[in-house]
Amino acid sequence: MGKVVVLDHPLIKHKLTFVRDKNTGPKEFKELVKEISTLMAYEVTRDLPLEEIEIETPIAKTKSQIISGKKLGLIPILRAGLGMVDGMLDLLPAAKVGHIGLYRDPETLEAVEYYCKLPNDIEERDLILLDPMLATGVSAIAAINFLKEKGGKSIKFVCLVAAPEGIEAIHKEHPDVEIYVASIDEGLNEDAYIVPGLGDAGDRLFGTK
Repeated sequence: MGKVVVLDHPLIKHKLTFVRDKNTGPKEFKELVKEISTLMAYEVTRDLPLEEIEIETPIAKTKSQIISGKKLGLIPILRAGLGMVDGMLDLLPAAKVGHIGLYRDPETLEAVEYYCKLPNDIEERDLILLDPMLATGVSAIAAINFLKEKGGKSIKFVCLVAAPEGIEAIHKEHPDVEIYVASIDEGLNEDAYIVPGLGDAGDRLFGTK
């Protein structure tokens, strides 16, 4: 079984409550998703390698640490994943951003790709795949497949809420992919929506139905 990290910091829990609330409008929803993504970035990047350099403070010379040139790539799954990008970029401004466009066929529930634009040096980057929701796992697995086909080797999947079914599906197909989530919910309903979930994240971000 692959690695799952649940980020249950009080600030994340607090903000996630309002993300779930059906009375939260698009503007506040978007702001909350961005803020949670920033908070999650701390844990997602916890294992970045460091190197020691010498600097001079106003008082004295000292040795200190910086991130050792590791290249990062942020890959939102369109369209809902876009809501998480700016929050991550606040802490990771040097990361390159790619995009994967997928939609779920309402009849077959299979993921269909309609857009894919990735950094040229994808094989050299630690990739962070972003989508607020992990339901059946179909879209996430398809996105991971695309990244690996293009040369991606190090991939983490980051979402706000996940169903156990989606986590199991990813780890069955891609046990090497670590999953970072703010909450593991009860499961899926008959329409493959996460319960209790937060509704359709894309619609809530962009005010569409």
